[in-house]
Amino acid sequence: MSRERSAATGRPYGIQRVCAAWDVARSTVYLRRKRSTPPTAVGPAPRRGPRPPLSDDELLARIRAYLQASPFAGEGHRKVFAHLKIVEGIRTSRNRVRRLMRENSLLSPYRRPSENERAHDGSLAATLPNRLWGTDGFRVQTVEEGWVWGFIAVDHFNSECVGYHVCKEGTRFNALEPIRMGLEACFGSVGRGAALGLTLRMDHGCQYTSDHFLHQIAYWGITRSFAFVSQPQGNGIAERFIKTLKQQSLYGRIFRNTQEVHQAVSAFVQQYNNHWRIERLGFLTPAEARTQVLTPEAA
Repeated sequence: MSRERSAATGRPYGIQRVCAAWDVARSTVYLRRKRSTPPTAVGPAPRRGPRPPLSDDELLARIRAYLQASPFAGEGHRKVFAHLKIVEGIRTSRNRVRRLMRENSLLSPYRRPSENERAHDGSLAATLPNRLWGTDGFRVQTVEEGWVWGFIAVDHFNSECVGYHVCKEGTRFNALEPIRMGLEACFGSVGRGAALGLTLRMDHGCQYTSDHFLHQIAYWGITRSFAFVSQPQGNGIAERFIKTLKQQSLYGRIFRNTQEVHQAVSAFVQQYNNHWRIERLGFLTPAEARTQVLTPEAA
């Protein structure tokens, strides 16, 4: 009816005039017209912006090649993006890397959704090396010797493992070994007051609350700093390193004795300090971050 022409003017009546005369809403007419029209096949919208240097298939091949060659397991899209940008010089977006890895089931299996409630809103990171270290212990099951202990010390500035020790018994004496190892490597001495200005973050384990442990770190000039009870986030830097160590080097392996565990931990620490890229450091490795601060001309 709206397309019919008036006999007087020769013009179409129009849908507005017809709907007003019939007292019908125009939206109803448009809706019924849309429903009666068969749907047409619509292809995917073309990609906007300039064409990237690598197609999705070519970029996916680079991602797969890096994941296969990486000495670490479960690398996430952030590490892959950093490698493509820094090492291979490929210009692409992180969202594109994440999309390709998600579509091909290549995302890290260790990534979990963040929790809504956070017990700690502060930061444990230090602004300079050798100002704040964290230490903690872990256990590994072996075939011949049963449970064996491991202790580590991590610099909060760059998450670098400055010391480690694997032993049969988790005593207060063995808990001091990674601290001693770190002092020799970073301060060059284990004498009285060798580490003045250094603070050590630790939990309330029996090794760390013992008189011998506390007196020894005081002899070195180290200030003690305990995390909150039953809240491992307070020692999160050391806890996160131990989680990475277990995922990358210990889980899924069978160890016969303490020596084999020590060899695995030692090999991982070398790989981690020199090749593990950390997002909060601008995707630098721990060794690169320390070198950049201690030798400004390398920045």
